[in-house]
Amino acid sequence: MKPIPKLYAIVLSVLLLPINAVVAQDAVDQSSGGDQASVWATVEEVWAAEESGDVNRVDAMISADFMGWPYASPAPRSKASTRMWTRFDADQNKGLMHELYPLSIVVHGDMAVAHYLYSMVVQTRDKTTVSSNGRYTDVLVRDGTTWKFVSWHGGSHTE
Repeated sequence: MKPIPKLYAIVLSVLLLPINAVVAQDAVDQSSGGDQASVWATVEEVWAAEESGDVNRVDAMISADFMGWPYASPAPRSKASTRMWTRFDADQNKGLMHELYPLSIVVHGDMAVAHYLYSMVVQTRDKTTVSSNGRYTDVLVRDGTTWKFVSWHGGSHTE
């Protein structure tokens, strides 16, 4: 009977899943108060701005030479293109909630790369709620005392 090894593999995977989540969470040392924490705060801030429909705040957090590529886009988007699509999305959907799951942040001088997963729920104009999960990689550059997005790539696993 071959299903027993499969059963053991499934049980082991389920038991190890929480351990993997803890290890991933530890990859971002938010308690240090250093660059990793400020990069992560910037990532959280842009998500909060998008959820609330604050397109001007999102625009201010993106560098002038931004070039990002969400899964839903056929090609990378400039800052102007991102601004246009962020405004359109804010007109079509209302952000209800999101949760971010940091995986790793690497800070190298004035540049940082953040990898993370997300879950979010939006409400469409017809009052339907849509939830999605996905992943992003963000690239940020230090601009004085703040961080700005120079690129991002990712989106929903279904896109």
